[in-house]
Amino acid sequence: MGVSLLSPHLTCRDCNKAIDFYKAAFGAEEMMRLPGPDGRLLHASVRINGELVMLNDEYPEMGGASPLALGGTPVTLHLMVDDVDAAAAKAVAAGAEVVMPVADQFWGDRYGVVKDPFGHQWSIASPVWPPKSPEEMDAARDAAMKQMAGG
Repeated sequence: MGVSLLSPHLTCRDCNKAIDFYKAAFGAEEMMRLPGPDGRLLHASVRINGELVMLNDEYPEMGGASPLALGGTPVTLHLMVDDVDAAAAKAVAAGAEVVMPVADQFWGDRYGVVKDPFGHQWSIASPVWPPKSPEEMDAARDAAMKQMAGG
């Protein structure tokens, strides 16, 4: 069936539109949609970068709330890609909002964060080669932390 040992399961307001967004933004491959009697999706699944992502519509009567209903999300879905700049631009063109612009990061990735129209947050990254040594990463981390602290 192709189920990973750990697969995200997203609750979305208007899951049908979310699936269309994930296709446009991340090249998702639709696997299935299972509507309930009222038309809301009880279950759906897509593949993004070959990995299963399960989805369903909001069902507040059963405790199923999306990030839009909750006023945000503490969860970030991480997506590794070959070209982070192109992937982030594609997501934004499809309707995502930039949370953190793509930039080279101290840990050795080119990395940015977007929020999809359904309230889910996605970090998108490409490794920067050659990778940094542990000493270089420590020095870059310290410089980044000092800069964030304003000094």
